[in-house]
Amino acid sequence: MKTLSALFVALIMAPMVWVVDAKAETNIQEVTSPGGIKAWLVEEPSIPFMALELRFRGGASLDRAGKRGAMNLMTGLLEEGAGELDSRGFARELETLATSLGYDVGVDELSISAQFLTENRDASIELLRSSLVEPRFDAADIERVRGQVLTGLRSDTTNPDEIASKTFNAMAFGDHPYGSDQSGTIESVTALTREDLVNAHGDIFAKDRLYVGAVGDITPEELGVLLDRLLGDLPTTGAAMPAAADITIEGGVTVVDFDTPQSVAIFGHKGIGLEHPDYFPAVVLNQVLGGGSFESRLMTEVREKRGLTYGVYSYISPRDHAATYLGQVASSNDRIAEAISVIRTEWAKAAAEGVSEQELNDAKTYMTGAYPLRFDGNGPIARIMVGMQMIGLPSDYIATRNDRVEAVSMEDVKRVANELLDPDGLHFVVVGKPVGLETGALPE
Repeated sequence: MKTLSALFVALIMAPMVWVVDAKAETNIQEVTSPGGIKAWLVEEPSIPFMALELRFRGGASLDRAGKRGAMNLMTGLLEEGAGELDSRGFARELETLATSLGYDVGVDELSISAQFLTENRDASIELLRSSLVEPRFDAADIERVRGQVLTGLRSDTTNPDEIASKTFNAMAFGDHPYGSDQSGTIESVTALTREDLVNAHGDIFAKDRLYVGAVGDITPEELGVLLDRLLGDLPTTGAAMPAAADITIEGGVTVVDFDTPQSVAIFGHKGIGLEHPDYFPAVVLNQVLGGGSFESRLMTEVREKRGLTYGVYSYISPRDHAATYLGQVASSNDRIAEAISVIRTEWAKAAAEGVSEQELNDAKTYMTGAYPLRFDGNGPIARIMVGMQMIGLPSDYIATRNDRVEAVSMEDVKRVANELLDPDGLHFVVVGKPVGLETGALPE
């Protein structure tokens, strides 16, 4: 769930951004508050504005047994009143302060994004603090947000993309939290109580899983005081993290019958983690194979040459407790089997031969050229810094990232392609009425 501030707040905030040249050294300062809370700061006093990013590791994977969807529902209620302010009072205060607060939960983290004017810093931080340590979880708000979640879950039952994704995850991860929807099921969400939400809140909001990034008009000393006031009352430890996930899916096809003229397919196998020394060669390889551009091999072979789809792409999905290599394609029921065959052929070709020198150079040019575009404002920079901390990257990574891409060689990509790509291990979950496909082994 994501929170959107009032329109006039967005208009006020929009021009208050600055762009970092990612090729130059970004001055990231590592700050430790008097109370011991660590953060990364990019100080920029020229505009009286600040972005703050908080991230708590664990996310929806911390849902307790039988309480799937609790973390998601709890996150959706953080903006629905805190302390002495009910839901409407909280929203009015945000508008008065021209402050934006956003709450979002993923499978591995809960993120909070805040943007506010320097003149309203203290009041904005107090409002954010109250949502972290004094959420109200009023009955009427619980039922309203629960209804929104249930509406989404009911909609998912008729969405082929969602059906394919949920089916693949269940097959790949089984009983691990990754194997089920972080939003829960209609049954689990309906049964959640206020106590379940209070428990979820206590499980995630703790200092032992906290990462902080700040960008804008604030000094390291001021940030230290702010952090202790905002986060000092959080408990030291939260719930234990989930165990590593065993990826149990094997090569083959699973057909989910669904009445639609176009089949949707999710495909994939085991992947590679962010911490792996071959991660950069793997990313360059994927850019060539199916990274989403119209120049990728999959787009060329499946769309441009054969007209089997409007789009096909692949991506590496490294989570905290498992890594997969995934892709997606949609095609008419009578042509999806051919699209799958072409994808497998290109997977096998890349595994055996790697990439050409031209493809390698083009991929590097795209990746290094696109990287600075991510730094288009205080908020994105704060989020990038938090992500770097969670991965364990050094604070100079922004300045060295493109060098790491450029250092990838043809030999690196060929070796990684041979080790990572597994055409026989690809599993395709197809939702629709595909002609010539049925659940079982991949067709030859």
